Amino acid sequence: MGSFSIWHWLIVLLVVVLIFGTKKLKNIGADLGGAVKGFKDGIKSGGEANADATPAAPAQQVGTQRTADTNTVDVEAKTKS
Repeated sequence: MGSFSIWHWLIVLLVVVLIFGTKKLKNIGADLGGAVKGFKDGIKSGGEANADATPAAPAQQVGTQRTADTNTVDVEAKTKS
């Protein structure tokens, strides 16, 4: 009684197709497949890039780094007392 039978799932599928239409469902499936493929490619290339990368220099403290960008605002963080 707690599980759905095949007939329940077929009725749910029919309602979803009636609401969204087959064209929209096809587009959603293609977008989802492309996203999964892009994620897998990113994982593969990310692992290769990390293995080839040299160790980075230690991070500088905020406010000590000077940039030539005139749009950057230099602020100093203060602790709440």
